[in-house]
Amino acid sequence: MRQRETLIRYRASHIQHMQKALRQMNLLLDNVVSDVTGKTGMSIIRSILRGERDPVVLASHRDSHCKQSEKVIAKSLHGHYRAEHLFALKQAVELYDFYEKEIEACDKALENQLSQFDDQVESASLPAKRKSASAPGFDVRAHLYRMTGVDLTAIEGIEENTALKVISETGTDMNRWPTEKHFCSWLGLSPGNKISGGKVLSSKTKRIPNRAASALRMAALTLVNSKSALGAYYRRMRSKLGAPKAITATAHKLARLIYSMLKNGSEYVERGQDYYEEQYRDRVIKNMKKRAEEMGYKLVRVETASPA
Repeated sequence: MRQRETLIRYRASHIQHMQKALRQMNLLLDNVVSDVTGKTGMSIIRSILRGERDPVVLASHRDSHCKQSEKVIAKSLHGHYRAEHLFALKQAVELYDFYEKEIEACDKALENQLSQFDDQVESASLPAKRKSASAPGFDVRAHLYRMTGVDLTAIEGIEENTALKVISETGTDMNRWPTEKHFCSWLGLSPGNKISGGKVLSSKTKRIPNRAASALRMAALTLVNSKSALGAYYRRMRSKLGAPKAITATAHKLARLIYSMLKNGSEYVERGQDYYEEQYRDRVIKNMKKRAEEMGYKLVRVETASPA
C-alpha cells in the first residue's frame, strides 16, 4: 500500500504537467471537465497528440456522462499548438500511462497478498456502495470482509481504500492493544497529558507520522455534509473547537469504531443525525440538572404554547 501511494503521487505530478502544457497552449480543458484524466479529457488529449486541431472535432470525443455540452467544450479548445508544448504534453501523457501500468501491477500484487490471509467468514455479497476513484481495481470490500468478518465500509466516511490503508498499517489482530484507548494513543489521536506540578500544561495530540491516522483524518473531513450521526458529531465539534481539532476528534471516534468492530466482530449500525442530536440533548439536560442540584436549585421544564 505504501508503494502504491508513492506511485499515485508520481502519477499526480504528471497530471499537473499535462494541465500545465494544455494551459500554455491556451486549451482550457480543465474548465469544462472535472478530471482531465477522465474518459472525455484523455480522449481529447490523445486526439490532440494524434494531430487533431479542430475544436469541434475534439469536442465530439465528449462522453455521454459529461455535464458540459460539445458546444461549450469546443469554446475552451481554441489554442495555439506550439511544438515545445506539444512535446511536453506528449511526455507527460507517456509518463502518466507508465505509472498507470505500474499501479495496475501493484494492485495485482495487493490482491495476491490479500488472498493469502485466512478466512474469518465465508464470502458474502455486500450491499452496493459507490467505489472510490482511487481504490484498487479489484473487489477490496470482499477481501476485507473475508479477512476480518466485518464490513468496515459500513462506517460513514470509511470507503474501501481508507479501510485497506488502515488494515495495511494496523493488521487485523487488535489484541496487540489492550483497549481502544491504547489503540487511539498509538495512532496519535488521543489528547496529550503534559502535566507539571499538578497543572495541565497542554492537551494537544502528539504529532506522530502515522499513515493510518492520516487516512482516518481524511475520512473525517468527508463527513462535513453527512446526514449521519458521525456527520452531526463532526459539525458540533467544528463549531465548538474549530476544524482542525474537530477532524482529529472525529478521526478518534472512527478509530474507536474500527477497533471495536475488529476486536469484537460487531457490525456497525448507523442511527442517523436525529438520533445523535437527541442523545446529545438528553446528555446536556442531565448535566444541567446535576449542576443545578449541586447549587441547590431544581431544573423545571416549562411547557411553551404552540403557535396558532
